[in-house]
Amino acid sequence: MTKLSVNINKIALIRNSRKGNNPSLEFFSRKIIEAGAHGITVHPRPDQRHIRTDDLSDLIEITEELGVEFNIEGNPYEERLGDYPGFLNLIDAVKPAQCTLVPDDTNQLTSDHGWNIHSEHNRLIDVLQFLKKNNIRSSIFIDPDKSQLDAAKDIGVDRVEIYTGPFAEAYKKNDENKLNTYKEAIEYGNEIDLELNAGHDLNLENLATLLSYGDIKEISIGHALISESLIHGIENTVQNYIKIIQ
Repeated sequence: MTKLSVNINKIALIRNSRKGNNPSLEFFSRKIIEAGAHGITVHPRPDQRHIRTDDLSDLIEITEELGVEFNIEGNPYEERLGDYPGFLNLIDAVKPAQCTLVPDDTNQLTSDHGWNIHSEHNRLIDVLQFLKKNNIRSSIFIDPDKSQLDAAKDIGVDRVEIYTGPFAEAYKKNDENKLNTYKEAIEYGNEIDLELNAGHDLNLENLATLLSYGDIKEISIGHALISESLIHGIENTVQNYIKIIQ
């Protein structure tokens, strides 16, 4: 069964708009997990506009206590900036179950493209070796491109996360050509025995279509799930996602 990892960045963003700890990441992480989610995802950025460095120790403790996975996303080349220790230093300190490598610029609003593994081949291998040494599952954020899937397989990454932003847009427009690009990429990834994750702009409306394309190990959903929770409540929303997965 596909696993659901809930990205809680948006909860942290609301918290950071005021002083204090409301809404509490710890409280909502527990609620999300108790409702059936299989993991928690965060994407800390150097400006710490949502997830902050000091959030991570509590989150790893909660996920380990409740027996689910903790996934940290980010650009492995982000360096120290103020209270932000640098991405790989952060990973080394926390040691999450999974680390997803994303090619974001420092000031980027949100992830909007995958790696070109061909041009980053050697540098990415060094990062993958670091993660393997620390017994952390590696995942690389890529576009639905067969050559990138081949390259990911070649450098020995544990998984890839397929960037699904264009899929969500194609679903709204009923763009069969673009949707077929995702179908073919997922089928190809399954054929070459490369484990697949997926994330970005997935929601209660489009998720079933993506999952019909093939075997996806994990989906990471944040913005849509938190937005839908404003209508349905966090527990009901997570349970609605679990129903689709099952």
